[in-house]
Amino acid sequence: MEKLVVIPTYNERENISKMISKVMSLEGGYHLLVVDDGSPDGTGAIVKERQAEFPDRLFLLERSGKLGLGTAYIEGFRWALARPYDAVFEMDCDFSHNPDDLLRLTAELEAGADVAVGSRYSKGVTVVNWPMSRLLMSYCASRYVRIVTGMPVCDATAGFVGYKREVLAAIDFDRIEMVGYGFQIEMKYTAWKMGFRIGPKEPPRCRAVSSAKRSSGCWPCRFERSPGRNNDRCVAGKCIPLMRAVNRVLRGKTEKWLR
Repeated sequence: MEKLVVIPTYNERENISKMISKVMSLEGGYHLLVVDDGSPDGTGAIVKERQAEFPDRLFLLERSGKLGLGTAYIEGFRWALARPYDAVFEMDCDFSHNPDDLLRLTAELEAGADVAVGSRYSKGVTVVNWPMSRLLMSYCASRYVRIVTGMPVCDATAGFVGYKREVLAAIDFDRIEMVGYGFQIEMKYTAWKMGFRIGPKEPPRCRAVSSAKRSSGCWPCRFERSPGRNNDRCVAGKCIPLMRAVNRVLRGKTEKWLR
């Protein structure tokens, strides 16, 4: 199985070299594609330097400016489909997703799943260093999606996912509308409605985000932070936009499947 890991980056200078070394060290010969949104801190330049060490396994897509998490993944998926990869994985660069768990996601795909999800909630709650408001928002959103759709996924907003090639090849990326957490939900929901099998085992993984990352407005924290407000306590202010995004996904997808 030829495997590609897609990692979007923006200002990940402190993490990117360590992440490259870790992914390259894993058993199984994973390839790594970094999709960098013009990081002013030189993230892209570091990737280019490391490419000399891994010329056949490390790749870089450079984009001009912050164009959104969803579009970064879609560009990475399209890049992968133009090459002979059998499985494509998505994950963050800040080590909030443990690269070692790529092996567990791969095992799920090899066991017959079409989509493998690294879940924070398949066995209780495996999240540390999150404010309670953010934990409740994420957990409740995933429960909400599961109840409303019937989709057998414990962590619908998870960003640590493996897809078989056939899944990505079947999805029309031009019809994927969401760019934040909604993107993660929409991808899983689309694959499920198309009849692809989401792994019965969602490998539990622990997500830990540093306080610096939480407050920076980076991709792990997709909601806008309102000036002058105690955002860690603003549960409704975060949940309501997410629920609206979920409803837009479900409404739009339902209309598409009825056509």
